[in-house]
Amino acid sequence: MKCFNFTASRDWFYRQSFFAAGLRSVTTDLGDDTVMHCWAPKPYRNEPEARPALVLLHGFGANATWQYGDHLRHLTARFNVYVPDLLFFGESHTAAPGRSEAFQAQCVRRLLAEAHGVRRMSLVGISYGGFVAYSVAAQFPEMVERVVLCCAGVCLEEADMAEGMFRVPDLDEAAAILLPQTPEKLRELMRLSFVKPARGVPSCFLSDFIDVMCTEFVEEKRELIRSILKGRKLSNLPQITQPTLIIWGDQDQIFPLELGYRLKRHLGENADLVIIKNAGHAVNLEKPKEFVKHLKSFLVNSLSSPSSP
Repeated sequence: MKCFNFTASRDWFYRQSFFAAGLRSVTTDLGDDTVMHCWAPKPYRNEPEARPALVLLHGFGANATWQYGDHLRHLTARFNVYVPDLLFFGESHTAAPGRSEAFQAQCVRRLLAEAHGVRRMSLVGISYGGFVAYSVAAQFPEMVERVVLCCAGVCLEEADMAEGMFRVPDLDEAAAILLPQTPEKLRELMRLSFVKPARGVPSCFLSDFIDVMCTEFVEEKRELIRSILKGRKLSNLPQITQPTLIIWGDQDQIFPLELGYRLKRHLGENADLVIIKNAGHAVNLEKPKEFVKHLKSFLVNSLSSPSSP
């Protein structure tokens, strides 16, 4: 007997919430066999042009609509919100060989500047999306006003894994968990991502989630994970100069809190670190009210124009 298709139904719900928030689904061919999908503001009454641009970058796991679906309504009243699918997620893909976050960042910049006319923006990046957001801010500082990095271990080094910082022994095991292909691995990912993971979820629900969310571009995503870690040294990480908010769950088991402190030391006075109690790696889902509160405090309250709507 087959389970109710919860994942597809939930995905439909989140997509509808994006439409209701005034966004539209846009797919852009960037050339060079690179196609990127983005949720972007609907063009109406010229109002969006008056609002500052805010770009939300997702991490691994469920797609962008799942990761930001519960937060979108708090942001669209003050910002032109853009939510791209990073390469090999959702409807974005490329035949180009690039797998680094630097290449992802270059494609995000092209998508926003060339397809959507964005000249200045603030960025929010969750986990892997934080790696890409950091790279956008470093490569294209003239485009980026402010940055929010949520549980993004950009300060990790390849040596950290050998020295036992992470709960997984090697890169292959990390990829097996972050790209779960069995209900058992998905349960393990849930245990590592949440302080209080959902219990008693039927295996058929988990298999359904894997079928819908985790079966496309698996090898390409493994290459993205390898690219994050291979040869990584803190001494090679540039210092971004934009005002930066770092958000971390105090019980993060994917990227331990030490990486948040390390990032704060690396950025110095340009950055503030907020630690959310009783939260794991999926702090945006586990503590959505606190997450949005800090986002709004940093982004909305800092708008320079008092006449912004």
